[in-house]
Amino acid sequence: MEHTVSATDLTNIQLIEEDEVKEILRNVAVILATPKGSIPMYRRFGLDMSFLDKPANVAKNMAVIPVREAIEEWEPRATYKDIMLSTDPSNPGKLTFTVQIEIKGRVFSVPIRSKEGVAA
Repeated sequence: MEHTVSATDLTNIQLIEEDEVKEILRNVAVILATPKGSIPMYRRFGLDMSFLDKPANVAKNMAVIPVREAIEEWEPRATYKDIMLSTDPSNPGKLTFTVQIEIKGRVFSVPIRSKEGVAA
């Protein structure tokens, strides 16, 4: 069963989540939406977004390791499986990364979306 979570659609966060799967997906979305170094006193948290503004093929290759490391470090209940890239036809030059994760044998998809986008 696959789930998709938008990293930028974090308005419906529940801090006390009763469903463990929803909690893990929320945590991964928060990790992917948070640029590394942007949280005072917690500078290591988040994702190294140095892949922003790079050509699509370069951005995808640059994103794999930071995404995997961030998920492994900050949400140990999730395992990185794959990263996929898609373009937004309504906004040329903007790319959306979808991260596939596994939770205790289940596979989910979590897109990475940034406010800046990724230039193609």
